[in-house]
Amino acid sequence: MLNRNGINGKIVSTDMNSTRAKTLGVYLKSRRAQLQPEQAGLTRSHGQRRTPGLRREEVAILAGVSATYYTWLEQGREVAVSRDVIESIGRALQLNPDEHVHLLGLWNANEPEAVTSITTEVKPQWQEIVNQMAFPCFISNDRAELLAWNRAVDERIADFSSRPPEQRNMMSMLFTDPEMRSRLVNWEEMAAHSVAIFRTSYDKYSHDPWFAQFVAELSSKSAEFAALWKLHRVEIKKVTRVFYSMPGDNQVLAYDINSLAFTVDHSDLHLCIYSPAAD
Repeated sequence: MLNRNGINGKIVSTDMNSTRAKTLGVYLKSRRAQLQPEQAGLTRSHGQRRTPGLRREEVAILAGVSATYYTWLEQGREVAVSRDVIESIGRALQLNPDEHVHLLGLWNANEPEAVTSITTEVKPQWQEIVNQMAFPCFISNDRAELLAWNRAVDERIADFSSRPPEQRNMMSMLFTDPEMRSRLVNWEEMAAHSVAIFRTSYDKYSHDPWFAQFVAELSSKSAEFAALWKLHRVEIKKVTRVFYSMPGDNQVLAYDINSLAFTVDHSDLHLCIYSPAAD
């Protein structure tokens, strides 16, 4: 299955199944590098390890598969993988619940991969719904682009209305906009969480060259983003508490971010509501 994507006016052809297999391989390698022999119940061998974490053959033993088979998976070869095998590998790598869900999402169950397009505009009535919210509220897509927001977002998070559309990306502004950073009290926590969520989108749209270009450009602008990106952490959207300081006073506002998914027709969209924290 081939998909043709445009980037800077150029047409790029990608083999969907091959791309997914390579993405799965990169992810497995990143998780193996994070797991030390002692954590897996293995005795550390004598001598210097050339790479951090477990060796491929050690993961294979723990998962009950051959070393050659596991190596092929990490190399991104298109080999058949049953759910039982992928579950065994996940247990061997001691994945947390979010990482486990991400692994299953990357798993090729011998079915063609659906091509998911990115929504770049919202219906006028959706903007009206956002406008009615008393608290900060916005609609974003899987690229972290803001498509609709209310006045409270401009007042408390960052002034998106004064920016052109191409500069209304939450991920980019989080690392490059001094105003947003100065207002966000728990910036370090939210930066790590946001990058981990964006990684799930990056892997989901591995066929879309926009994501690779965006990551390369933001990495060149922000060493902090580049460092977090190299960790290859993934997280699923969940209720998250955030703290904002208001310009001109010492008040700190606490919000719980609730992210709601849209319909199947717009599965890449998210309605984010910042509700005042109850405690």
